[in-house]
Amino acid sequence: MAEMDEEGTKKEELFFQLITLLQTGTLNFRWRAAEALGKEGDLRAVGPLIEALSDEYVDVSWLAAKSLGKLGDPEAVPHLIELLKHEDKWNRLGAVIGLAGIGDQKAVEPISDLLRNDAERKVRKEAAKALSRIGGDAAQKALEMMKDEEDEGVRKAVLEALEMMKENKSKK
Repeated sequence: MAEMDEEGTKKEELFFQLITLLQTGTLNFRWRAAEALGKEGDLRAVGPLIEALSDEYVDVSWLAAKSLGKLGDPEAVPHLIELLKHEDKWNRLGAVIGLAGIGDQKAVEPISDLLRNDAERKVRKEAAKALSRIGGDAAQKALEMMKDEEDEGVRKAVLEALEMMKENKSKK
């Protein structure tokens, strides 16, 4: 029994060390902590990760966004939707991935806007994947509207996303 308590205490200490590194560490430690906190699965990290979305370094903020998606807490949705507007493509990409992980329908419209209008192909392709993961009629409609997209890479991502949605529906 004491072994379990000791293991729990060590895990707790590690968690708080990661939070401290996220908030006060060097750039290298902050981005590693942002990534590690997503893997830990502890929802107490949601608040500090939301704060890290505004880190001055994109290395930290985009990984914080991805980690929020792994944690899946809807509290992060409005913050990630706001990050979709960021000028840096990596932040928009992280926000899309994070929102896909959470799967909240509130994200469908802003992600659909990115799919249609973002200047970066990588962001648009990830937006198509995200819509298929979130699912629902609005996401499907947004993807359907993009089936004839000029950009071959984006069009391919849209068609794959629609196929994935179709497969997911047939499994239910």
